[in-house]
Amino acid sequence: MKKILVAGGGGFIGGHLAIDLLKQGHEVVVADKKPLSEWYQVTEGVTNLVLDLQYLENCHTAVEGVDEVFNLAADMGGMGFIENNKALCMLSVLINTHLLQAANDADVTRYFYASSACVYNGDKQTDADNPGLKEEDAYPALAEDGYGWEKLFSERMCRHFREDYGLTTRVARFHNVYGPYGTWDGGREKAPAAMCRKVLEAQKSGDMKIEIWGDGEQTRSFMYIDECVEGIQKIMYSDVIEPLNLGSDEMVSINTLVSYVEEIADVKLERSHDLNAPLGVRGRNSDNDLIKKLLGWAPSYPLKDGMKKTYDWIKGEMDRNAESL
Repeated sequence: MKKILVAGGGGFIGGHLAIDLLKQGHEVVVADKKPLSEWYQVTEGVTNLVLDLQYLENCHTAVEGVDEVFNLAADMGGMGFIENNKALCMLSVLINTHLLQAANDADVTRYFYASSACVYNGDKQTDADNPGLKEEDAYPALAEDGYGWEKLFSERMCRHFREDYGLTTRVARFHNVYGPYGTWDGGREKAPAAMCRKVLEAQKSGDMKIEIWGDGEQTRSFMYIDECVEGIQKIMYSDVIEPLNLGSDEMVSINTLVSYVEEIADVKLERSHDLNAPLGVRGRNSDNDLIKKLLGWAPSYPLKDGMKKTYDWIKGEMDRNAESL
C-alpha cells in the first residue's frame, strides 16, 4: 500500500482516479481548491484537502508523507471556456511548477502530469480528415493559445525535474475525456456532455431543435473515463519517459456525435449552426501507434456505448434537479 496524492481530485477525472486507487488498497489524499460541496465526487475513506495548489506552501502541505503524486489539477473546460479564459488557463502553470518543487523536496518517488492534445501544432489540425496526431507532432511548437502552451511548458518542467533532480515523471496527453460524473452544464462542459444535455433539454421543452457550434464537420476523438483511469496508471508505472497520447482513435464529426445522441434518445431534431461560436482546431485525432508499441494497450471502448452511459447519467441528474425545484 502506498500513500498517493491526487491533485485536482475534486474534478471529473481526478475523482474517478481517487476512487480506483482507494479500491486497490492505497491510502489516498485528494487536494482541490473548490469547496468540498462543489467536488464532483466525495469518497469516504479518502483524506480530502481543500487547498489552492497554485501556492507553494499548500503544495508542501499536500505532499507531506506522500509516496506518489498524480497531478490533474488545472483550470480548464471545453472549447468555449478555453478560448475565453486564456490567462486563467495559463495560471495553472503555477500548480505544476510548485507541485513539482514540493514533490522533489518531499522525496516523492513518482509524479504523473496530465497534459493535453492541445499541445499539438495547430498547422497539423487544419483538416477535418485528421490522420492522427503523433507524439512528435508537438514540435515545432504551435500549441493551442493559452491552455495548450501552459500544458506544453509544464511537460518540459516535468522533463527537466527528471533530468536535473532525478524525480521520476510521467506525462500523458489526454484526448477529450467524457463519461458519468463529468461537467454537463455551466460553460465548462465538453461536446459529448453538451450534446446529451441539449438533446434532453429539447425533449423536455418540446422544442425539438438543437444548435451546433460551427458547421458540425469539425472532428474529434473521445475517450471514456474508465479507460482514461486505466491508461493513467499504465503510463505512470511504465518505463516510458516521454509524453504519450492517451485517447481513442475513433474519430467522429460533431454532427455524427449529435446523431449518436439522437439515436440513444430515439429522437430527430432540427439542427441549426452557430458559425461564430468557439471551435478550436478543424480536426484532431489520437495516433495510438506508440502507446500500442510501448505498452501493448490503447483505449478501445466504443463511443456509442460510452455515450449511452453518459446520456443515462446526465438524464438522471437533470431529473433529480427538476424534482428538487
